[in-house]
Amino acid sequence: MRTTTFLSTALLAATLSLAAPTPAPAPEAKVPFVTGKPVIELSNEPVPITHPASKTKTRSRLPAVHARQQQQQKACFLVGTETLPKEVSDVAATLAGSITCDPKLKTLSGVPDVSTASGVTYSSVDFSQSQTQTPLAFALDKFATDPTSLAKTDLQRFQDMLDVYTATEAGIRSVGGNVAALKIPKFFLAMQVSRIQTAQGNPPKGAGQQVDHLRDKVTKNAPKEAKALVDQVVKLATQTK
Repeated sequence: MRTTTFLSTALLAATLSLAAPTPAPAPEAKVPFVTGKPVIELSNEPVPITHPASKTKTRSRLPAVHARQQQQQKACFLVGTETLPKEVSDVAATLAGSITCDPKLKTLSGVPDVSTASGVTYSSVDFSQSQTQTPLAFALDKFATDPTSLAKTDLQRFQDMLDVYTATEAGIRSVGGNVAALKIPKFFLAMQVSRIQTAQGNPPKGAGQQVDHLRDKVTKNAPKEAKALVDQVVKLATQTK
């Protein structure tokens, strides 16, 4: 009887054991993810890959080249790198297309000999070649107008002589040379051109090209010249016919 009871009890326990559901496994411990930003929800959807917008390459802007520097590159007589005063630079730019240079022949401060289309060269009228005359004495002698008639004087020749002086002055300035002595005959030539133009009925309109103004330029730059020579310049300035 006892044996039957024990077997019945064991059989019941085994039956209950088989009928009971298997307990679910305990969930795995998750390692917390610490971030300062909001949690990003994961998704099975494909994430589009975006590329940073390509930066359009822009041309670098070169420093603006000053007009005077461009002019110095064009004129053959501007052999230096010094920046010219605007007035000188403007005139040099005007002469650049009509003045030619002889690189084999150097004049003042190493500036090449310059010439006009008509063949007037600076070396042929260079005041510094005179061994006996001062710059003003040379100018009064070399650049004298027609003694019979001021109006009949060859204006083009005087203008050409003035041009080679102006070009040479610009060249000397471009190398940082001294133009003090050269300015005396140069301004005298400018005064003579103005006198001839006035006598021919075509006086210059610019204030800086008037006879009286140029007379003062000559006398101002000739403080060491003899008074008798300066007086001749002043007298010539009154003769415009």
